[in-house]
Amino acid sequence: MDRLFNDFTGGLFGRSLFDPMPFRRTEAAFRTMPAVDVAETDKTYEIKAELPGLDEKNIEVKVANGVLSIKGEKQEEKEEKAKDYYRRERSFGSFERSFQLPDNIEDDKIQATFKNGVLSVTLPKSAEAQQQAKKIEVKTG
Repeated sequence: MDRLFNDFTGGLFGRSLFDPMPFRRTEAAFRTMPAVDVAETDKTYEIKAELPGLDEKNIEVKVANGVLSIKGEKQEEKEEKAKDYYRRERSFGSFERSFQLPDNIEDDKIQATFKNGVLSVTLPKSAEAQQQAKKIEVKTG
């Protein structure tokens, strides 16, 4: 029973709080995959990705075969020198998120902007898709 519980929880409760192993996997997963919001309006689909610490030159957005891909790479290096110690840390990471696009997107009018660590991608709907929306009245039973 203990083994089953540890398999389910990743062994988190059976280890010392000072053992960082279960937290490393979780932290690494969150660091490499950015948070993304997808929203739909009458005229567009909008994708917003939080990419703190990245520059626009390290971000690539492309569309191919009906799939929107967002790629990024972060390289960080810290160096600290003091009288009695020297510390140098490096971290590298990359990610890629892909989204299957609906057929009603105008590929040639897609726009991407990057401001304050947030990438915004606007995907305009075709004219036919905008006209197809029809509001349906909800009646009480």
